[in-house]
Amino acid sequence: MVEGVSHSAREFLAQEAMFLAADVGGTHARIGLVSREPDGTRPVTVLQYHRYACADWPSLTAVLQDFVGQLDRSVHVDRCAVASAGYVLGDAIVNDNLPWPVSIRDIRDSLGIEQLAVVNDFEAVAYATQFLSHADTTAVIESEAPPVAGPVLVMGPGTGLGSAVLLPGQPHATVLATEAGQIALAPGNEREIEILRYLARDRAYVSFEHALSGPGLLNLYRALCALRHQPPVFTQPAQVTQAALERSDDAAVEALDVFCGLLGSFVGDLCLLYGARGGVFLAGGILPQIRDVLLTSSFRQRFFNKGVMRAFLQQVHVRLMEHGQHGVIGAAGLYLDGRT
Repeated sequence: MVEGVSHSAREFLAQEAMFLAADVGGTHARIGLVSREPDGTRPVTVLQYHRYACADWPSLTAVLQDFVGQLDRSVHVDRCAVASAGYVLGDAIVNDNLPWPVSIRDIRDSLGIEQLAVVNDFEAVAYATQFLSHADTTAVIESEAPPVAGPVLVMGPGTGLGSAVLLPGQPHATVLATEAGQIALAPGNEREIEILRYLARDRAYVSFEHALSGPGLLNLYRALCALRHQPPVFTQPAQVTQAALERSDDAAVEALDVFCGLLGSFVGDLCLLYGARGGVFLAGGILPQIRDVLLTSSFRQRFFNKGVMRAFLQQVHVRLMEHGQHGVIGAAGLYLDGRT
């Protein structure tokens, strides 16, 4: 309780402390009502939370309206921090991976939002990694060297391929949003050269996102079916994943194996690029679903296969994190830091 403050004043202060935070991806929108009163382990307390399937809703405005409609009638929020893939252009959040266009003005007008701040989705996830415990993650590569202060790489495949870098500092860390997923795809063996050649048949530029994402996994599967001279059976990434996990389709199994190998190579490259001595967090919607395959795949071998830089990479911890509420927490934290 706030000493010396009336009940009505306390209610007003509590209302002022609450705001909406949203983490919007191509598949799911995660919405939270948060309070700026930290619980000691993170910058905000998540008071209410819900995950929405984007395909079930006509717009982000409709998602937010549904969430607000389920709050207690005494709760009024007029601020919102949105973490989203893409970038702001005028009134719109621009991203081909979102299922619908996002109008900032429509959200403000429809919900009575006075302040709406937008930040990159992986920038928010990277910010939130400061508040992770070991129990929140799974070791993919556990270095014998103790963790050190340094840049932390956060990346992961989902509907797209996101990446950001957390740079430790005072009074707070800095987060660098990147478009690393748009780097040109670099094959690491003859099979991947064949795949790249196939993918390049109908596009002038092939990025890592064309292979390391949900749609990318489907691209790999289709390419491998063509190279195997067999018709593709599956039309959705989830079908390829399921068949690979069940080991019921050889092309799907190989596609997931290639996926993990390319991921290991790419993560190793990004570690070298950013000097990620502080470690790596793998995020996104796909990797938790394929955790067991990832842990036994060629990811580790490809991660270390960097010539003379192997010794550097052997000092880097790589951990897998569940997406969960972290994007919501990161969006809220960046907003409170005044960096959105």
